Amino acid sequence: MSEITSLAQLEALYDAPSETSLTKVAPTLTPAYRRWIEQSRFCILSTAGAQGVQASPRGDDGPVVRVADPATLLLPDWRGNNRLDCLRNIVTDGRAALMFLVPGSHNVIRVNGQARLNAAPDLCASFARKDVAPRSVIVFTISEVYFQCARALIRSRFWNAGDESADLPSMGDILSEITEGGFDGASYDAQWAARADKTMW
Repeated sequence: MSEITSLAQLEALYDAPSETSLTKVAPTLTPAYRRWIEQSRFCILSTAGAQGVQASPRGDDGPVVRVADPATLLLPDWRGNNRLDCLRNIVTDGRAALMFLVPGSHNVIRVNGQARLNAAPDLCASFARKDVAPRSVIVFTISEVYFQCARALIRSRFWNAGDESADLPSMGDILSEITEGGFDGASYDAQWAARADKTMW
């Protein structure tokens, strides 16, 4: 294997970017990009910081983000595992990216920029579901937005593949394996659905 150690080596392997791959980039939301993002209920938040890089799935029962203005997105931090990996990175670094998906579409919208956290009670309350508000809201300032080539989702048959999860280890299986049987994975799996239903918001 020949390791690539310079940009010159890398660029020699690939063609120049196409005109459309450069034209598609906008510094803020255009009306079309806004419409696309407001249709998305799921995105992946990526951050970087002193402890490394993190990527976290984010989902909602409606638009996953609120468009505050063409340069600003608001992402409520709904209940999760309380590791705070991405949130720690945002507090200490701020570099972040969002990748939006919409079921059935092979296109992905990517947004790069800077993130910060806001815990203002009125802002958090504006996202409340079932009388539960997020503890903080990620305020995302856009530096660029563009669509990703559809080939990855087409190649993987992402939306039209059958259910391929039947033979996967459960999360309880993983916990039991890591602890060498010290964790009751079967009970974790059996209780998960009810626990998630009670703590969704």
